Amino acid sequence: GVYRSVRQFRTTMKTTGSDDDDGNDDDEGTLSIRKKIGISNLKADNDYILWNRATSVHPHMMLGYPLSNDDAILKRYSSESMASLDELRARAERGILLEQHQQQQRDGGGKRNIPELPDDLPYSVLEMRDKFVKKNEVYKAMKKFGLLGSSAPLPSAPIKVGFVASGFNTKAVLYLSHDMFRFFDPDIVEIHIFSTRQPDHPHFIEGTMRGVDWRQRVMDNVDYFHDVQEYRGDHLGLARYIHDLQIHILIEWDGYARQGERAGGLMALRPAPIQILHQEFLMTSGAQYIDYIITDKNVSPLHLEGLYTEKFLWLPNHFFSKGHAMQKELYPPQLEYKPKAGKGSEFELGVGSPQENACLSSNPLGRDMDDEQVSFVYCNFNKFLKHNPETVRSWIRILEQVPNSILCLLENPVEGIPNLRKFVTEASSGGDDSADLNDRIHFLPWENNPFDHQRRSYSLCNAMLDSYPYNGHTTAQDALYAGVPLITRSDGDDMSSRVSTSANIVLGLEEMNAYRGIEEYETIAIRLGTDKDWFASIRTKLIETCQQKNPMHPYWDVPRYVNNFQNGLKAIWDNFLAGNEIGHVEVKEEGEQGTMEIEIVAREEKRQIAKDGREQNTTRGNEHGDEL
Repeated sequence: GVYRSVRQFRTTMKTTGSDDDDGNDDDEGTLSIRKKIGISNLKADNDYILWNRATSVHPHMMLGYPLSNDDAILKRYSSESMASLDELRARAERGILLEQHQQQQRDGGGKRNIPELPDDLPYSVLEMRDKFVKKNEVYKAMKKFGLLGSSAPLPSAPIKVGFVASGFNTKAVLYLSHDMFRFFDPDIVEIHIFSTRQPDHPHFIEGTMRGVDWRQRVMDNVDYFHDVQEYRGDHLGLARYIHDLQIHILIEWDGYARQGERAGGLMALRPAPIQILHQEFLMTSGAQYIDYIITDKNVSPLHLEGLYTEKFLWLPNHFFSKGHAMQKELYPPQLEYKPKAGKGSEFELGVGSPQENACLSSNPLGRDMDDEQVSFVYCNFNKFLKHNPETVRSWIRILEQVPNSILCLLENPVEGIPNLRKFVTEASSGGDDSADLNDRIHFLPWENNPFDHQRRSYSLCNAMLDSYPYNGHTTAQDALYAGVPLITRSDGDDMSSRVSTSANIVLGLEEMNAYRGIEEYETIAIRLGTDKDWFASIRTKLIETCQQKNPMHPYWDVPRYVNNFQNGLKAIWDNFLAGNEIGHVEVKEEGEQGTMEIEIVAREEKRQIAKDGREQNTTRGNEHGDEL
């Protein structure tokens, strides 16, 4: 109902005109619609709506809603309405709302009051800029008159970059991105981590993770790791802590993906002059206090800027961080499968082809098909929340058109399997070929170890059928680094629906992108499952990108990604110090930028030397002018 109201609101605005200068509507019908959906005013700048209350649907769940492109703006509205509550969350200390609600019930009614913000919050961006600029000017004058050495850095160099998240433990975002911190140039950026949640339990690290601790790897590589669990629920305290450290750029890694864990009110308090959304939540924040979103031109082309409240920081070669090629626990795929010991032998990671393993079923085709070989194995390892009727119906049609093919999904959650099987029975076209279609759909249990989860894609899947409009993100990177081609729809406008499209372009596999929608998606999948030569050429091309060294392929090249990332941050920071308006920023590479193996060691050594020097230098703050 909220979305119908928003659509009606926009239609009414087009037919009745916009607001008067005082913010009041001439049209009584428009005013009633605004009141119904919680809109207080419409700001002409970027068509931004000011919300009185949140919509009924959470922005993270909205990623999976298969809305038409004409209605994609509604997802931005859900984020805007959620963002409008963040400043309120910052003022509401833990338990205060519950206490007020209980008091209201005891008093038989009355208004619940939330404390006002302190006078100095949210922090002023202009005041922060003036402070940084004045420090730079003082330093320049001191250098001019010989009071500082000519090589002494300015107070704004290196750029102090903070990453804040609840997920600095065994979470997908850290699996993909922890290797980034090995390669930042200490002359350009100084990295601060703000972790709002506790580390993983030691038993989990030693058992499930077999001793691999991503949080510790981050701690070993960054300049400063701030464990700020004490500020969980105290967003004012956390904002003051970050602001006192004079962080220049603050990058948010939760978005709306970790409701209940994220520091929801923090960013609304403006602890840093530049604030950026990156990686975890792949949609606009809807917040006027988030300046940039990190993306690329394939995912967020200029003509879709109206779906975002942020400006774009466009990176080349895919915006999505992924460290598969840098992690010693993962292995690049091979063209030839290692043969199984024999039919019926126990499954081993990296052993046997998908046809031999047939998603771990002794009778993968069902019925009386024991002597028939599986022809092709399609997979999708996303959560069920990413599935929708249109997509599942397309999977059914693909199976019907590719004889003896099977589909393997993840039990996520297992409670949803009966409902999905019922849907398949009702949605299949009927006839002998589809009567037992459910026999050709198999469900795999969740694999707790992320490395085993990634590696089994190689031995179980011929191709991945991507979800739409909420693409596989981590699961897609896992599949691609296992040499499993990814078929994706490329006709959507949502950020979350275009991640795989951009990936295939950078990998040189644009044939896997269905730009014309679901029919082309099915056509590509059917051809891949029936044309052995074409499938072999696609798979070979993908595997070669994973194996490429000296230089690395740009899609898997983490040091190259970090170069572009920090160059983008520098461009944003320089623009800020110059007092310019914020606008879209595109990072462009010049010449061959691929990373050679010898460079990896050199960059890690440089970073470690810089970190060791900082730990030994207790007067670093004075050297950067904090007492001027």
